[in-house]
Amino acid sequence: MIDVAPLTLKSLTETDSDLAVFAAEDAGLAGLKALSAKEKSDLRAALEREGFKGKLRETARVDVPLLGRTRRVWAAGVGKRKGAGSESFRRAAGALLGAARGKSAALAVLCAEQTQAVAEGLLLASYKYEEYKKGDADKLQSARLVASDAASAAAAAKACAKAALAAEAVALARDLVNRGPSDKTPLSLAALAETFKGSGVTVTVIDKKKAEELGMGSFLGVARGSAQPPAMVHMIYKPKGGSKKRVAIVGKGITFDSGGLSLKPAASMIDMKCDMAGAAAVIGVFKVIARLAPKAEVHGIFAATYNMPGADAYKPGDVLKAMNGKTIEVWNTDAEGRLALADALCLAVQQEPQAIVDMATLTGAVVVALGSKVAGIMGNDRRLLAQVSAAAARADEPVCELPLVEDYKEGIKGDIAEILNISKVKGEAGSIVAGLFLQEFVDGRPWVHLDIAGTAFWSGEGPYGPKGATGQPVRTLLEWLGSL
Repeated sequence: MIDVAPLTLKSLTETDSDLAVFAAEDAGLAGLKALSAKEKSDLRAALEREGFKGKLRETARVDVPLLGRTRRVWAAGVGKRKGAGSESFRRAAGALLGAARGKSAALAVLCAEQTQAVAEGLLLASYKYEEYKKGDADKLQSARLVASDAASAAAAAKACAKAALAAEAVALARDLVNRGPSDKTPLSLAALAETFKGSGVTVTVIDKKKAEELGMGSFLGVARGSAQPPAMVHMIYKPKGGSKKRVAIVGKGITFDSGGLSLKPAASMIDMKCDMAGAAAVIGVFKVIARLAPKAEVHGIFAATYNMPGADAYKPGDVLKAMNGKTIEVWNTDAEGRLALADALCLAVQQEPQAIVDMATLTGAVVVALGSKVAGIMGNDRRLLAQVSAAAARADEPVCELPLVEDYKEGIKGDIAEILNISKVKGEAGSIVAGLFLQEFVDGRPWVHLDIAGTAFWSGEGPYGPKGATGQPVRTLLEWLGSL
């Protein structure tokens, strides 16, 4: 990713950097305190000649005499001024990066508002996944947010630092999700987590033998069909000086989901390397958590395994026993994520947290209901739901609450075990039913579930990122943890 940092106005006049500006459709250019009235007029006229209107993500390039020399100036639109919040500026910055990355070596961005969103847009849009194939080399290496005075320079520095932290966590989550499924075994994810040890973070890897001793029968049932051993990983961050607050974030880590014996159609397997996006989000957060320095003790747990139709694969009709003693009748081995999460949530409960937030690419039903831009959110505690929803709003990672309708619990009452892993009522409320299943394993503790099946992976180019993994909901988690 590129380097993004603040730049003083005095330093700007001493460089020959290309400039970047933002404009609204109905209000014109903004943040141009550094320019004289004539320079502003000349820039507006040049952009008008190019037909630039300031529509959201529209870009244009002009050459104009500014600040003592002729400079290349990039303009990006934020749409209507009234509705131009942080997401508009983040998307405009992403478009700006896309337009300039092959043509400018450095940008000086004249931006007097939404500096963190602008920095995030530039950073996130500059991400490339090049583990297997190198893309075209980018000319653009740095962007500087121009500050008019010392106070705004300090604010810009803080915004850039926060954006860089979020982008680093998102980039790691994207890398992990984008990686080929055979190259991200459960044990390799565990080994990566172990590199976070120190700086207030401890890591415990629960291998298959230990999981058996702990009674993680639900998780281990999913793992039975794979030749690769599973891993349940427990990371703990403790702030210096301790804290009375304790929370847990829990992620689904199915490193490839074939559907097991309830085999998916071939076309449905193409993107199933993304089925560990919940675990990737937890890992991304813990890479930066010591620098985020939340005031709460944070437990990060993820359950990592393949779901494969191997010789000893679990079968429809099997009964599994979770860590809390609940028995689960398996009706569909492709509803495996909730089974892995069941024991991960039980482990989280044992830590006695005041709040649990889990995230998982859990159901296709949530994509039908909410599409690829909005995650489903469910929970048993209004205060925690409000906190996480507010964090998602600040991060511009939209969520929509789905109700945990008690009547739907009738559908997951087992015939020979306590609960079923899918509902007897076919084709109805799949995401809610999955949430009701997970609720059985939180022991009444405040809990929120994020179903990110639609939002974790872009099938096409995103507003500030390439096709593939999005890194959601990393920024939501960072916002929430930072607010505790």
